Formats: sequence, C-alpha cells, structure tokens
Amino acid sequence: MSLITNVMDHSLDDGYAEAAARKKAAGEGGMPKTLRAKLGLAAGLVLAALVVTVGAAQARVTAPVVAKEREELIDRIDRQTEAADELEDSVDELRADVSARQREALEESGDGGRSELVGVLSGAVAVQGPGVKLVVDDAEDAGTGADGDPRESSGFSDTGRVRDRDMQRVVNGLWESGAEAVSINGQRLTALSAIRAAGDAILVDNRPLVPPYTVLAVGDGQRLSTRFQNSADGLYLHALQENYGIRTGISVEDDLRLPAAPSLTVRTARPNTEKTENTEKGTS
Repeated sequence: MSLITNVMDHSLDDGYAEAAARKKAAGEGGMPKTLRAKLGLAAGLVLAALVVTVGAAQARVTAPVVAKEREELIDRIDRQTEAADELEDSVDELRADVSARQREALEESGDGGRSELVGVLSGAVAVQGPGVKLVVDDAEDAGTGADGDPRESSGFSDTGRVRDRDMQRVVNGLWESGAEAVSINGQRLTALSAIRAAGDAILVDNRPLVPPYTVLAVGDGQRLSTRFQNSADGLYLHALQENYGIRTGISVEDDLRLPAAPSLTVRTARPNTEKTENTEKGTS
C-alpha cells in the first residue's frame, strides 16, 4: 500500500515540478506578455483568417465552373450515346435488308432445291425441325478472383462462370455430333461466326449474350443428344458441372425454330465456275 500511496502523492516527477515552479515564479507561460509577441500572435491569426477566406472565395468561384463543365460533359455523353444507338439501329436495318436480299436471290435461283439447301447450311434462311435444346448457366455461387483455373481462357477470373472457350467447345461438339443448324440465345451461327469474350460478356458475332445460354441444334434429336453427351466436348461440359458447379440441361425436342443469320458477308471466297465451263464445252 505504501508504494501505491507514494505514486498517488507524487504523480508528477520532482524535476518537472521544480521546473514548473521556476517558470511560474519567473512569470513565463500563458499568453505573451510583450507587445512584440502580442503583435506576432495577432499577425498570425490575421494571416490564418486570410488564408481561410481566400480558399472559401476560390471554392465559391470555381464551383459553378465545375458544375457547368460537368453538365456539358453529361450532355456530350448523352448525345454520343444517342448517335451510337442510331448507328446501331441503322446497322441492324442494313443487315436485315442484306439478309432479305440474299434469301430472295436464293429463292429465285431455281436450281431444283439446291439453293434451299445452300441457304439452310449457310444460315441464310430460317429453319425448323427436331433436335436438342442445351441450356448452360453459371454456377449458383459464382464469385470472382479464383486462381489456378485449368481452362486457361481469357475474359473471366471466376471458375464458376461460363466462358467463351466453354461455349466454343459446346458448339463444336454439337456440329461434330451431327447438328445441321445451331443458335445461341436466338443468334444463328454460321461458318463465319466467332465466339469471343469481352469483359464480363460472351460475344457471338460481336453481339453480347447473357446467361443462361440456350443452345438450339437441329438434327436427329435422340441420336444427336447421345452422340454429344458421349463425345469429348460433352464429357468436358460434364466435368465443368462436376468440378465448378456450372449448371447444364439437355433435352430432345420435336420442333425447334431457328432464325436466319443477321448477315452473311463473304469478302474472299468466290464461286468456282471452271468445272462448269469445261463441262459445257465438252458437251457442245
């Protein structure tokens, strides 16, 4: 108890106590005593007040300018967005017009049904028939930031999400299993179609799609379903379901309807008429 009592009675070190007593006796501390010190303190206070006042005035002056620039930027973004939407609508209209002209040309060619077959296989015309419906969706607990993904595909970092490479394998597997026409979320695929990733979206012919991804494939339904599920790509999809929780479902359908492709633009390939010309010369 004596130690506690001593600490309570002498909480301030003796040296500090003596220095405080000497300072108090000499009249030091507290407010400045001399006129020069008082003037210095007043000048400092005036300078601080001046700095605060000038800063407030500058903020008040620049605030309307910043607000005006912000409004102008928003208006510019709105105008550019509207212009981009108009261009996109124009592109869609031109694509539809080109597709309609292509279908019309195929119908008018009159070559004993061969044009219809070409239109179906190229995706230039809408088709219907039996086939399979395959739905692929992200895992329920799909998150972000996973490491060590063995699929090594660009675009997403989460192993619970469907990627562009996954959809590529699904489509290629259906083609290999006997599909005659394929679409993803209503987007018809052709020999020129590309499935790519851009940020968090999967693009089919530069058009973004969102999950779930519904793949329709026209063909011999039961045979197509069996061959796909037993193929390497079907087993790959099953592995994604088992290892990453990606949700899939496949069913055989009696009647599927696939739209025509938006546009078919061929820039390099040309019809080979040499054989036809030689045949005509030989028969004449």
